[in-house]
Amino acid sequence: MRHNHCFARRAAFAASAILLLGLCGCQTAGTSDITGSLGEKSEASRAADPRRELEVSRERFRANPKDADAALQYAKALRATGQKAQAAAMLEQATIAHPGNKALLAGYGRALADNGNFQPAFDVLSRAHTPDDPDWRILSAQGAVLDQLGRYEEARQYYASALKIAPEEPSVLSNLGLSYVLARDLPKAEEIMRRANSRPDADQRVRLNLALVVGLQGRLADAESIVKADRPAEEAAANVAELKRLLSRKGNARAEAGKLPVAAARRSN
Repeated sequence: MRHNHCFARRAAFAASAILLLGLCGCQTAGTSDITGSLGEKSEASRAADPRRELEVSRERFRANPKDADAALQYAKALRATGQKAQAAAMLEQATIAHPGNKALLAGYGRALADNGNFQPAFDVLSRAHTPDDPDWRILSAQGAVLDQLGRYEEARQYYASALKIAPEEPSVLSNLGLSYVLARDLPKAEEIMRRANSRPDADQRVRLNLALVVGLQGRLADAESIVKADRPAEEAAANVAELKRLLSRKGNARAEAGKLPVAAARRSN
């Protein structure tokens, strides 16, 4: 019983990684970055000065509150500075003003998930695309939310749909692997995670998630090798420290979501 309890507690940390990686992908094609996690532009602005970005985006939004893109950028800046509840409230009002704007709906769904409102997040994300025009990023995000709700089989159906649109997409494969972690099938999880990490476009979050799965099986040395491979010394050390924290820290894993250091979360390119 003690072993099962410890496993469940450690698997909850994997659920945090699902949120970090899966929900970061709810961006509709052809729109600005609405999540703060996709694309070089968001990473550069976050690394530069998040609070300055917040000031700029706030002024732009106040100058034209009806501008949907300004609302998206303001919400992104709010999230980057930890103001997740404010971001959700602001996006809720924006979606009321622009009920058919799929980018806003996707951003609002992501913001709700950030705050732990998983069922409302899933409902909103379902409105952010249509069956005749599906978005693989949103499908993956919906799967991640379903995993948070404990609906693992349903979640995998969404990942499968996303992979039909974007075959072997590493972020979707990574979420699928973590879904198997939650179901306590670690060998299957590792198999899928290695597929994800083998892709040339896999980023550092995918690598960290693979290491997390390996570490959960007690192979800490192998896990450390994964996060250190081909990384500068300082970044490798930060990744190892984060891996150890995720594997050992006791407490509410959900509260840890989104707190990975830049060295662990930045895209490899």
